Amino acid sequence: MNSLSKWLVQWRWLLMPAALILIFGLISGGRFIQFAADYEVWFSDDNPQLNDFLKLQRTYNKSDNVVFLITPKNGNVFTQETLSSVEWLTEKAWQIPFSTRVDSITNFQHTYASGDDLVVVDLVRDASSLSNLDLGKVENIALSEPLLVNRAISRDSKVTAVNVTINLPKNTPEGSPIVTAFARDLIVQLKEINPNIDMHLTGLVVMDNAFMETSQKDMGSLTPIMFLVILVGLGILLRSVTGTISILFVIVLSIVATMGFSGWLGVKLTPISANATTIVMTVAVANTVHILLAFIHSMRAGMSKRSAIEESLRINIQPVSLAAITTIIGFMSMHFSDIPPFHDLGNMVAVGVVVTYILSFTFIPWFLMLFPVRVATEENYKNRHMTGFSNFVIKQRKKILISTSIITIFFIAFIPNNQVNEEISKYFDETIDFRVDTDYASEHLTGPYYLEYSLKTDKPGGISDPTTLKTIDNFKEWLKDQPEVVHVNSITDIIKRLNKNMHNDDPAWYRIPDNHNLVAQYILLYEMSLPYGLDLNNQLNVDKSGTRVVASLHNQSTLGMISFNQRAKDWVAQHAPGIELTSGSPQYMFSHIGQRTVQDMAIGISVALALISLLIMFALRSFKIGLISLIPNLAPPAIAFGVWGIFNGLVGFSLAVGIGMTIGIIVDDTVHFLSKYLRARREKELSPEEAVRYAFSNVGAALMITTAVLVAGFMVLTFSAFKMNVDMGIITALTIFIALVLDFLLLPALLLTLDKNYEPAIDNNIALENIN
Repeated sequence: MNSLSKWLVQWRWLLMPAALILIFGLISGGRFIQFAADYEVWFSDDNPQLNDFLKLQRTYNKSDNVVFLITPKNGNVFTQETLSSVEWLTEKAWQIPFSTRVDSITNFQHTYASGDDLVVVDLVRDASSLSNLDLGKVENIALSEPLLVNRAISRDSKVTAVNVTINLPKNTPEGSPIVTAFARDLIVQLKEINPNIDMHLTGLVVMDNAFMETSQKDMGSLTPIMFLVILVGLGILLRSVTGTISILFVIVLSIVATMGFSGWLGVKLTPISANATTIVMTVAVANTVHILLAFIHSMRAGMSKRSAIEESLRINIQPVSLAAITTIIGFMSMHFSDIPPFHDLGNMVAVGVVVTYILSFTFIPWFLMLFPVRVATEENYKNRHMTGFSNFVIKQRKKILISTSIITIFFIAFIPNNQVNEEISKYFDETIDFRVDTDYASEHLTGPYYLEYSLKTDKPGGISDPTTLKTIDNFKEWLKDQPEVVHVNSITDIIKRLNKNMHNDDPAWYRIPDNHNLVAQYILLYEMSLPYGLDLNNQLNVDKSGTRVVASLHNQSTLGMISFNQRAKDWVAQHAPGIELTSGSPQYMFSHIGQRTVQDMAIGISVALALISLLIMFALRSFKIGLISLIPNLAPPAIAFGVWGIFNGLVGFSLAVGIGMTIGIIVDDTVHFLSKYLRARREKELSPEEAVRYAFSNVGAALMITTAVLVAGFMVLTFSAFKMNVDMGIITALTIFIALVLDFLLLPALLLTLDKNYEPAIDNNIALENIN
């Protein structure tokens, strides 16, 4: 280490440019950065729920949509003014890019009998010319039509919706922003035409755009906030202009290199992966602060600048290297998650850690040697605060060991209070228009929650079989009776209406016909009468062997969605064993990844801990110390989850992944403390008590600074408009803080209790360095 540290300083003019060439190579990938604008990016290719949903999309028309909600201020949709607005919007919505279908109460295909003929017409034509009597008839028809009530018109006639089906081509990240911008412009135009209405915009495409806008908003606001926090914090704590500037250079270079790396990989940034900038910033500080403080400490003790840099590198190469590796292991454990954006975040932060590590040992020595550093010399310098604290820990070791053990057990007892459950509609906070508009839609008409069911027979045209149709209709009625359901869209309602129409509109004939050929004729006749874009391809597959039933739901938790779908599958299995059922929706897919991620991350965290523990044992060359280190590394996430169980209890997939990445970070404190402790025990042959004092004196301040920066960095995430970022920021900051407390209390108490005798390094051939 002594030779390596001298070599790093001696060849700094060669190493620093070489490092910058590598980093600028990464930075050049920044031109390829793009933001994700498709919810499918959240799911892996082998995700079973995604594959089921894609099967539904391939079989029937896509269900990605934009939904306009129109609320007249007079509280009645069925007026000339409001219906004219719906007509205008229905016509203009066809011009939205990638639109394939527009559905509203005005273009609803109303059917009735005229003699022996079936008449299929728009429910509303030229609303401005309708009399009050005509308006009353339209209202009666709309409120008695199962396909419209609670889907296109609220039961109280106060809110109506225009649903636009969108078919975005694959790999078009600009698609959702273009569609959303066009829709927002239509709202502006319509409100100028009719100021007596309120408008809201929701739908899957708008949700996609909200993910993208949130990513951009967080990168534009959270990163500057964190940068300011670090700048002020380092200036106060380091009291060195040169040192602070050197760290800021490392931060900036690490961030832009990380983002450039994401561009080279073709990563599509999401609200999760966009956090890499903030996390890399905090990790950069954690690595460099140890080197800077050791350098300042050595200069304060009277060393020359060059000797101080060499000494700082010598004593920090091993712990900083070990901390970097454990941090990378922790973030790479995210690959156990089923969520690709977390894979991207892990990869990006891992590269950021590598860049930070390289700059710490190349750029920092070069910068410190090049620019003046003023440090007041102080003979026999000691950190009085750390010395006093170490004396307290040594004196109260037994009480500390007992009390921390009791507190740990107390909080761990609350872990069972946690439940893997969350509400997808609350991914965004109330500052996001999508969240506000979606909440409004859920309260006044129908929200974003739905489940699609494909019921397929084993033969072409099988859907025309009266027995099959009656089974499907029974399934629809069962769905309507469920407390979670707002509306059910089914082909059976159309067929029953056509049967009534073809019997002189006699209500007694509003039922499924008993003749297979008659049903097929009804469907054919109806399809031939439909205008372009309003066919039945969204409800029937090509060979008429299957149909799609869509259940719109009240806002559901993830467990609620899973439970509801399981009940539906059980009903079909019991009452329609010959029908092949496929179910899915984006909300249902999001419901499952939380459950899958928690299970997968339990394995990932276990693997990461095992690797980190073996690495610590190998690097510190002590089996006993490696085992001791497990306790302060395992306890913080357990305590944090216990605290979460007391105050919240709802665990989303962001929490599970957050704990995984935290494992690699909290080990850093333990590694640095143990590294200094073992150097004192082995090289200076100090007693455990003196070794603890030495460790606190040499690394205590650095641990406090790095923890403060890390906690501040992750707490900045709580300002995000994205709930997963908020939860991840809180649980990570809490865990890191708890880790420092335990490393300052529990770890030294364990060492003083269990490390009684002098323990040489396992490899006796390794030469021990001398400490001045």
